[in-house]
Amino acid sequence: MKDHFEIRWHGRGGQGAKTVALLFADSALATGKFIQAFPEYGPERMGAPVQSFNRLSDREIFIHSPVKNPDVVVVLDQSLMDTVDTLAGMMSGGILIVNTKKKPKEIREKYKIDDKIKVFTVNASKIALEEIGVNKPNTPMFGALVKVTGILDFEKMLVDTEKKLKLKFANKPEVIEGNIRSIKRAYEEVVSE
Repeated sequence: MKDHFEIRWHGRGGQGAKTVALLFADSALATGKFIQAFPEYGPERMGAPVQSFNRLSDREIFIHSPVKNPDVVVVLDQSLMDTVDTLAGMMSGGILIVNTKKKPKEIREKYKIDDKIKVFTVNASKIALEEIGVNKPNTPMFGALVKVTGILDFEKMLVDTEKKLKLKFANKPEVIEGNIRSIKRAYEEVVSE
């Protein structure tokens, strides 16, 4: 039995897959967990497929490799599932969270996903456009991840994330508020079968 929890984020360059993995790591670290967050990409351009990873544990982590058997896969752009094996290495009981307009059952059927994998969907792009004004689905997907897994305390995560956003966007309160609203909405709007 493994003593750590692993997340693999799939996105396109510019969607914030790296940023959200770092936000997750910061929030987990604030709870006293051991955490890793790292991207995997080369000279890709905006829109090219990218991956980011998180590894979370109650003990020090000595593994330093990509996440091969994730407990959770978060897909920031459903179209990636047509060309990238986003489910590679997923174990029985794994969780898939997809940014899409589709219902979980439609995603399961379209991609022939094994019944042993739990499928969740949320329209994170719509939420991001309405709350932030840009199609950056990363923070809404963060909210969905926390809801689905229960791995972090939601309120503590919000407080920590708001602190981090205030440092990065000190002169843009609308960006901070929009991201916090988008996290809350996705937390409420993510659905399962």
